[in-house]
Amino acid sequence: MGVVSLAEALRMAQEQGLDLIQVTEKTSPPVCRLGDYGKYLYWLEKKRKSVKKQKGGEVKGIRLSFAISRHDMEIRARQAEKFLKEGNKIFLEMVLRGREKSLANVSKEKISQFLEILNGFIPVKAEGELKRGPRGFTMIISRN
Repeated sequence: MGVVSLAEALRMAQEQGLDLIQVTEKTSPPVCRLGDYGKYLYWLEKKRKSVKKQKGGEVKGIRLSFAISRHDMEIRARQAEKFLKEGNKIFLEMVLRGREKSLANVSKEKISQFLEILNGFIPVKAEGELKRGPRGFTMIISRN
């Protein structure tokens, strides 16, 4: 349409039964368009949700036990690989019970073995260090 005065734009919108929607105010004069304001808000919300899905995804959990075998670690690594390819992050957790809590070095070794197996399938990075909590160890992993 080109550059139109505010009064003219409001008149045009009223004649057509539409709303005058300001798209951006950063330019001079501001960019506006004629349309249904409710539909515009719906479109903005839909766009925001799709960007959110692409950006981070969810946090999926993988739980390892103290006495986990190598084969079971490989299965969990395959599952973690699938989660990471979907764009999700992984909350890795090793729950320790009773006397297992006193063998922290063995637990850390098991977690490092899991990470080595997972790195064989897909490159990963830790988002922070391995944290020790009252129930065991936790770590968040994402795709590299």
